[in-house]
Amino acid sequence: MNPPHVLALALWFTALVAAPLCLYTTVQFLGLSLTAAGRTLGPWQTGAPDPRIAGVGTREPSHRAYWSQRMWQDARDAAVGAGKTIWYRLTILWLHRYAKQLLSGRRPTTRQRGENWFTRTVMRATAPGTATGAALGALLAALLTSTVLLAFGLLLGLVWLLVMASVAVLRGTERLWLLVRGIRMKCPYPGCYRPFPLAVHRCPSCRVAHGELRPGRYGALWHICVCGQRLVTTSLAGRGRLAAHCPYCDQQLPEAVGSTRVVHLPLVGGTSSGKTMVMAAMVAGLQAWSRRSALTVEYASAADRKDAGTLNQQLSQTGWALKTQGGEPRAFMLRVGHGRRHRLLYLYDPMGESLRDAGSVRQQQYLAHTDGVILIADVLAAPQVRRALHGGDVERATAARPSDQSPLDTYQRLTGELAALTGRRRRIPMATLVTKRDVLDQIGSLPVPGARIDSWLEAIGLGALVRGVGHDFGAARYWAVSAYAATGTGALESEQRRAAEPVLWILAHSGLRVGEFAAEPPEQGVPRPGGGAVADQSIR
Repeated sequence: MNPPHVLALALWFTALVAAPLCLYTTVQFLGLSLTAAGRTLGPWQTGAPDPRIAGVGTREPSHRAYWSQRMWQDARDAAVGAGKTIWYRLTILWLHRYAKQLLSGRRPTTRQRGENWFTRTVMRATAPGTATGAALGALLAALLTSTVLLAFGLLLGLVWLLVMASVAVLRGTERLWLLVRGIRMKCPYPGCYRPFPLAVHRCPSCRVAHGELRPGRYGALWHICVCGQRLVTTSLAGRGRLAAHCPYCDQQLPEAVGSTRVVHLPLVGGTSSGKTMVMAAMVAGLQAWSRRSALTVEYASAADRKDAGTLNQQLSQTGWALKTQGGEPRAFMLRVGHGRRHRLLYLYDPMGESLRDAGSVRQQQYLAHTDGVILIADVLAAPQVRRALHGGDVERATAARPSDQSPLDTYQRLTGELAALTGRRRRIPMATLVTKRDVLDQIGSLPVPGARIDSWLEAIGLGALVRGVGHDFGAARYWAVSAYAATGTGALESEQRRAAEPVLWILAHSGLRVGEFAAEPPEQGVPRPGGGAVADQSIR
């Protein structure tokens, strides 16, 4: 037999051995590789520990969502595990053990040499076919496994795109909801007053702080806290029921801060102008309106309820409020609603000394967020008014503890800095509230305040104040109230409701439908039914 025939016979025998072995090893390698890929996905027993899961971070103590990171690592591990399995079975078992042993004339399983030369010759002849069949089977199994893993990867990519799209939709929906409702979150505490896009929420089970509780890499609909508690990620799903803190000063925020539009309303006036008593009268007036209408009023936090109780107790015992102390004020917060709309009202009662000069006014950072201003005007502090008093009126005015700052001086210091702080002064409503009405009614040296308080202010020499307010602000109205008659023991409910009208008027400018409670005043010279002293000057 010549060499070409020998070579052809060897190739034919190799193919004869390799063909069935290729089919066998393809099925074997494919099954083993897919099994290995499945085993890399983690423990399949419920509750079993998974060492692949990384520890949680400090800003967001939640486990990363499976789709955000672990899913891709599992896909990589599955591909690597399948490839290693095929390579190991081919090189270690089929080539090194089976083919090498056959080539040396040994049985692959027992490693015993063949009994005679014929047996050893047959073993050596089958070695090339064994190696070839195993290699071809490994190649086909690798191609099939790659196809399966590629399809698996495409499905994972589709899942990832769907989840990312849902995250974008959830974030966009909440952002649009906040924009439509005009909700801008800002800290109410002195020394901070900073706006923030997302509050820090605490887990109700372990009280750990979550700084990124929103749809994202830690979960689309909820995050899993390190303690195992499930926390929803959107305000629409109830995130507002969790305890929230300012991300800058870590002070606790009211429950409604992320779901209700905030209205910042500072009460501006000189020392001893009656700001604190007026604020107490306004709160009592809002509560009085709630008892006779669909208006709802509630304290935003337990601290606000406590502060209100302390102030009312002081007014009932002494008839006067203590002088405001400290630096920047903490906002007194109320949740005011009418129908389906609500507002989180931040009332600021700063010290009168904070308006003594432009520098101190500039330090009142809450003014940068103001949605309206209530100017507490103690006209008895104006020099031109004091000069017009004579006889016993001087003693009455002195007994009323007039402010040490004229309302015109207070206004002038405020208005320039307000324009610099907000950049939108013309869009801010200004309510001017003349206080100590009970004393003014007893002073015969001055005209009696009538229906038009702006005209009355001009008559007593404060026309510059009226003209300044009309020029600087887009909307302005005037009231006169006795805070003394609206607070303490024997408070008049009608005076309380009147004291709340400036607040309701500014809330109406924010979109809350309470304008009916702060109705437009009657025409000049026509008394308001039931008495009262309300005037209007709105620049449309």
